[in-house]
Amino acid sequence: MKIENLLSKLKANGKSAINISKITEKHLENNKITKYEPEDFKLEVTTAWSFPRRGNWATHRGDYRGNWAPEIPRNLILRYSGKGDVVLDPFVGSGTTLIECKLLDRKGFGIDINPEAIKLAKKRLEFPRLHPEKQELKIGDARDLSFLKQNSIDLICAHPPYADAIQYTQGIDGDLSFIKNVEEFESEMCKVAKESLRVLKPGKYCAVLIGDIRRQKRVIPVGFKVMQSFLDAGFILKEIIIKQQHNMTTTGLWRNQSEKYNFLLLAHEYLFVFEKPDK
Repeated sequence: MKIENLLSKLKANGKSAINISKITEKHLENNKITKYEPEDFKLEVTTAWSFPRRGNWATHRGDYRGNWAPEIPRNLILRYSGKGDVVLDPFVGSGTTLIECKLLDRKGFGIDINPEAIKLAKKRLEFPRLHPEKQELKIGDARDLSFLKQNSIDLICAHPPYADAIQYTQGIDGDLSFIKNVEEFESEMCKVAKESLRVLKPGKYCAVLIGDIRRQKRVIPVGFKVMQSFLDAGFILKEIIIKQQHNMTTTGLWRNQSEKYNFLLLAHEYLFVFEKPDK
């Protein structure tokens, strides 16, 4: 078995992850909220971030494949925006970023090409808050934000697909997670970067979480390619944060395959923070 096929098979064996094309009523049920804030939360102050859990406050659940830990948007929102600001997530998925926007009194705007993801995100935003900012969700494409005005967004928090590492739909036209050719994926992410630059206010920030992939036992630096796409669009690089991955075990089957096929498990992602120039 080719190593890339083996890795895909192993990734597909996650028992707790939602297949977003097969959402059931069970997935749409919100757990009873026992707390609205994370315990012992502290703002990150270094460029190395590690969040072993996927959040256990409000309506956060870690059952959406590829979702990011809610501590990530919480850190970004608190550090790079103020109360009442407009925060855009162009790959909103199950709504993690907008849940944090609602908790932190920001106006969230979430976009996803998958109608099922929007349906799930809307359900998870159904919890009470005193005088909350309005959260909006829209089926759309991150490469075309023409419905948003230029210089209208205060912060962008984006977690795009890592090329075709995980497919998020049954093959919806325009789904970036079905692009196997890395050069084509980079080209499409250039469109995302240009639209992000257009809608973001000058002097404001755009954060992108992205990881690399492996093919034929060799690393494909998708992260750095996407970083370059945003730089080419006109952004300035402010921070490179290394985020540790915790959804991959280093024992048992994975460890044995790593030794057998002589490859290292990718256990990190990049969180790039870009700034739009004032001029």
